[in-house]
Amino acid sequence: VQLQASGGGLVQAGGSPRLSCAASTTIFSFSAMGWYRQAPGKQRELVAIVARGGSTNYADFVKGRFTISRENDKNTVYLQMNSLKPEDTAVYYCNAVLSKIYWGQGTLVTVSS
Repeated sequence: VQLQASGGGLVQAGGSPRLSCAASTTIFSFSAMGWYRQAPGKQRELVAIVARGGSTNYADFVKGRFTISRENDKNTVYLQMNSLKPEDTAVYYCNAVLSKIYWGQGTLVTVSS
């Protein structure tokens, strides 16, 4: 299984980019897919998860601002990011849970103030 994350870049505070995570296989088989992030000098942390059935869970610091969704026919999971803040600057990683956990390569989001 390969995961390809894209959509990062330099964004102004308040911006609304959308990250995409394309899987090399059908995502319907995954029990869950998620987005994590790692800021410089910090540990990787959960941002959002979407389960196979569609239920979602968010970190408190993105609730109301970010939305995770999955499009099974495109084998892609998205992270819509709204009202970005400079503290959202990080490398964003997607992952998928099957018999083990798979990680994508990460996409850097830099938020300028």
